Amino acid sequence: MKKSNYALVIFTFVLTLSAFFCLVSSPAALGSATSSSSNWPMFHHDLTHSGYSTSTPTATNATLLWNFKTNSPVGASPAIVNGLVYIGSDGGIAYCLNASDGSEIWNFTVATTSRGFPGAGGPAISSSMAVANGYVYFGCYDRNVYCLNASTGEKVWNFTTGNTVESCPSVANGHVYVGSWDGNVYCFDAATGAKIWNYSTGGLVESSPAAVGDHIYVGSINGNVYCLDALSGAKIWNYTTGNVVQSSPAVVDGRLYIGSEDDNVYCLNASNGIKIWNYPTLSWVDSSPAVANGYVYVGTGESANPDKNVYCLNALTGAKIWNYTTQDGVDSSPAIAAGYVYVGGWDGNVYCLNASSGANIWTYTTGNHVSSSPAVWNGIVYVGSWDHHVYAFGNQLTTSTPSPGTQPMLSTAEIIYLAAVVIVVVAIAAVLIIFRHKKLHGQVAMNSLKPSRRNERNPQLKNMISQFSVMPLSFNHAFIFSLILSRISLNLANFSSSVP
Repeated sequence: MKKSNYALVIFTFVLTLSAFFCLVSSPAALGSATSSSSNWPMFHHDLTHSGYSTSTPTATNATLLWNFKTNSPVGASPAIVNGLVYIGSDGGIAYCLNASDGSEIWNFTVATTSRGFPGAGGPAISSSMAVANGYVYFGCYDRNVYCLNASTGEKVWNFTTGNTVESCPSVANGHVYVGSWDGNVYCFDAATGAKIWNYSTGGLVESSPAAVGDHIYVGSINGNVYCLDALSGAKIWNYTTGNVVQSSPAVVDGRLYIGSEDDNVYCLNASNGIKIWNYPTLSWVDSSPAVANGYVYVGTGESANPDKNVYCLNALTGAKIWNYTTQDGVDSSPAIAAGYVYVGGWDGNVYCLNASSGANIWTYTTGNHVSSSPAVWNGIVYVGSWDHHVYAFGNQLTTSTPSPGTQPMLSTAEIIYLAAVVIVVVAIAAVLIIFRHKKLHGQVAMNSLKPSRRNERNPQLKNMISQFSVMPLSFNHAFIFSLILSRISLNLANFSSSVP
């Protein structure tokens, strides 16, 4: 093959590859919850429910940055994305707040039903929100799973299950995974709310699913931990504990960590469900474990005789590293950041502990129980309390105007359509280049048969043909053209995603 043909192949390949990767990696085309080193877009930070953030907290003491008063107790945990805090209240209101000062951006009120807490108002939103691609997802006591526009708070869709939805949604690959008190784990299309599948556990599902690869992991009140196929909902394995499982799994490095009301913390093999170790506590473990740097952090919940401790365990062996004793049970799930553990207590306190030693760094006392799980964003710690407030601890933020995040995701059909358009454009360009290539080579052949004076009278044509014959398209040219096409495809994807 001639050098010119090699260059042509490289040119076409780079164009197609760059356009494809640009298309499939653009934020609009992805259907997973927005997650970065700073954002905390869902319950326990990420799809593995690690509870770990690389954000460096400034809250080295109990400095209250702001607090926001809601209409009722706040048991849900906050999600923070691009300067906005999303959280629900037990009075049936979903709030979007400015993360810098706590000012309200918008609120969404669920229609009043008889399923609210006494005196709280509307049906409770105890489900923590998941923020993905310009949408907000959460469950409610009115049996519904909701999807709202993250910018305006307007309802996009809702799906009615058979009972209360207190489980926190996970959004992955264009799908929403969530449990319901009707005993089912559901999978919905994230854009439309259409049900894709449901799996019946036979027991209430309050646990929040973790999504790792092609698997969904979740617990059930029937005492089982399940691993399901993410695409079909088929059961891959289950492990039976000795009591109710309200805790949500954390899946890190091939291991699943979860608590049970049989007073144990479990570590299971995520591939087959075989138990690796268990650590016995003195009471229920409804808190969801956080996993960071080879350690597991978890609280022990309320019961007739609450354990009252926060534990740090060795992730490999289950051996206790330290425990910190609070004044009551700990249902809140710990958050880990920059060597600190943040957790709420049924005693009404928010605790900051040293992750290595368990030493108390600071304690802040709210006006009621703290079952909400802290979230860390941009160095600030956020948490809700049953005293009707959302709290932010840390130093004053200096951030730009908050944004709800990326545009709403593209549907599968739109992605296929755009990919087809890009491929057609590349194919047409390749054909035109080949045609031009052959035409110029034809001119070279013709010129070789005619008097040399013709070429002498056209030195520019002669020079152009000579250069084209040696290397018509350099790799630099191909790279520049690929960048241009990538930019066009990205703009096209973002434009398409912004159209209702």
